[in-house]
Amino acid sequence: GEEEGYFVHSYYAPIVEANKDWVLTSTVYEGVQYISSVQKGSIVATQFHPEKSGTTGLAIIKGFLEAVEQGTLSTSTPITVPANATTKLVKRVVVALDVRSNDHGDLVVTKGDQYDVRESVEEGNKGRGGVRNLGKPVSLAGRYYEEGADEIAFLNITSFRQGVIEDMPMLQVLEQASEKCFVPLTVGGGIRSYTDPESGMVYSALEVASRYFRAGADKVSIGSDAVHAAEAYIQTNTKNGTTSIEQISNVYGVQAVVISIDPKRVYLSTEEEQLAAQTKNHVVVDLSQDQQGPNGERKCWYQCTVKGGREAKDICAVTVAKACEALGAGEIMLNCIDMDGQCQGFDLALMNAVSGAVTIPVIASSGAGKPEHFRTVFSETGVQAALAAGMFHRKEVGIDEVKKHMHANGVPSRKSYLLNQ
Repeated sequence: GEEEGYFVHSYYAPIVEANKDWVLTSTVYEGVQYISSVQKGSIVATQFHPEKSGTTGLAIIKGFLEAVEQGTLSTSTPITVPANATTKLVKRVVVALDVRSNDHGDLVVTKGDQYDVRESVEEGNKGRGGVRNLGKPVSLAGRYYEEGADEIAFLNITSFRQGVIEDMPMLQVLEQASEKCFVPLTVGGGIRSYTDPESGMVYSALEVASRYFRAGADKVSIGSDAVHAAEAYIQTNTKNGTTSIEQISNVYGVQAVVISIDPKRVYLSTEEEQLAAQTKNHVVVDLSQDQQGPNGERKCWYQCTVKGGREAKDICAVTVAKACEALGAGEIMLNCIDMDGQCQGFDLALMNAVSGAVTIPVIASSGAGKPEHFRTVFSETGVQAALAAGMFHRKEVGIDEVKKHMHANGVPSRKSYLLNQ
């Protein structure tokens, strides 16, 4: 069929003589046939996640419950897979919800322009404008699920001001969203060890992540803490098991750990500047003419930042990505401060540089403004997913438009959302 399931793990169970009686369905990927679901009497288990597979998964769960109610479950027969069957990964469209408190204390979805989330004010007025309010997080997440988003990411952009354990509004957002959104949910912001200033209690990154997982998250996104972990790993070239990446991936698996990298371009105008960058092990990247610098620069390196882009570190995005993969990260969310909010397309040079340096999936972020940008980043780079926010929030482009454009141009995407239309 044309339906897609959400497979998340890197392991598989082969079909052997001893388990043949249990096999309900099997899947073929890259020439390997493996068990994707088993059944024995009234017991059914799946290797994939039906509860995260959208309408397809809900149909599977409904069929199971109806078979239990009708007493026909034990008579189910295995589904035969044709010998020439093939399975391929589809490209994912991810919607990001930047969540923060506005000036009235309400939790809202906002969107920055190069990471500035406040409205501009007229010349002559003092101060800055209010926080840009684009809607309520739970209702927006529900809307995006219905429209066909493959994943939804909640990015808590004010979490550095308080600990996650006390962040009840954000936890409630996750709990409520998971009740109506049957696709993977990622949450980021504040995934780190910290000490409560009032009680003196020390919470590990694992405890913080666990609280998010219990609230409904499938993955956690680590930002600044990942850069610090990468710096320490590069200095010693050893893993000590204490970083947030290691703590969480060792318990929940690498697929549960996403690294969010916020780099900005450092343009190189001379050979001396290029040599100086390479001496510091920064990966120098060639820029195409349509993505060159403001003064025609055709080379740059991508400098990582922390604290929401406010502090630059002397380490490049490629180096951080490789180090975090070695520490146990399972996915990279790759942003670009220069492209953020510009709607001019993703930074293709950055996406190629990082996706070519790691073996884990990369999510392209920052710069999407029209469906063509998704097709381009999927066709011309090695990323597995692409993320957008503002163009969806403002209803300038629909998720269905992006999916249809991808399909028309031969880019595989999840189509099961069409079952609702």
